[in-house]
Amino acid sequence: MYGSHAGLRDKYEVSCRELDVLVELARPLPGVLGARMMGGGFGGCTINLVETDKVDAFVESMTAGYQRELNLTLETYRATIVSGVEVVESVEAGR
Repeated sequence: MYGSHAGLRDKYEVSCRELDVLVELARPLPGVLGARMMGGGFGGCTINLVETDKVDAFVESMTAGYQRELNLTLETYRATIVSGVEVVESVEAGR
């Protein structure tokens, strides 16, 4: 994920200081498996893979770091990875 972010930042130049700061703040934190910008860039957001038991500490650290580095308030959203795609039989097919 870090390599992908670097490519988007350096090769395609679609990152910005705020996103780069977020990725670098995430890198050394315990339980972080990866971070990169996502979406359209140019001030969008980052996605971070974080071990479940480390999420609260991660959000706390990122919020403080973002405020410290950029004097901005960080907005966070939590998502959970689920089992993935599966075939669901329609009601009509089951009749």
